[in-house]
Amino acid sequence: MAHYAVLDENNIVVDIFVGKDEDEIVLDENGNPYNWEVYYGAKRTSYNTFHGVHKLGGTPFRINYAGLGYTYDESKDAFIPPKPFPSFLFNEEICDWKAPIEVPNEEGKFFVWNEEIINWVEITNS
Repeated sequence: MAHYAVLDENNIVVDIFVGKDEDEIVLDENGNPYNWEVYYGAKRTSYNTFHGVHKLGGTPFRINYAGLGYTYDESKDAFIPPKPFPSFLFNEEICDWKAPIEVPNEEGKFFVWNEEIINWVEITNS
């Protein structure tokens, strides 16, 4: 099963649906195989691709799986998520946004980004 992303006039993903597999050959009235992206008017996206890596060891496709609100960048042939915070920086290699400070890696602790102080804050029960 293949997934397709519907784009608006600004290349923003407005819908995602399941369609024909790209290797499923169906011929048109002239005997030519359908190009499913053209047929659907949508961009194919790989459910198993994240940050340019295919999680099942296959070939990564369009850097990231599309999500609603993502932008399709034609020059990078990539789906890029919305910028979560003004301070986040764009990572060209993975076509995603990263915090300007790495999240702390402390066992048993969880952190959320606080844009006011431009830092990570531990989540506590109190």
